[in-house]
Amino acid sequence: PYVLVCNHQASLDLMSMVEFLPDRCVPIAKKELFYTGIVGWACWLSGFIFINRHKTEDAICVISRTARTMRRENVR
Repeated sequence: PYVLVCNHQASLDLMSMVEFLPDRCVPIAKKELFYTGIVGWACWLSGFIFINRHKTEDAICVISRTARTMRRENVR
């Protein structure tokens, strides 16, 4: 398993990032992106994991749960 960290500057940058992501890679995006209409729905349907950056404890919980799942199932 591995983690790829990308610092994109705009929500539309995700479209180009998806082209370069390895197979079976699940991106983590800010929760606000989910509410951007069609882009948010497309991200949700693609399996993005959304974190709430304004609630640090919740974000840490989601990322920790994802990391445990990655280690347990040996997936990336």
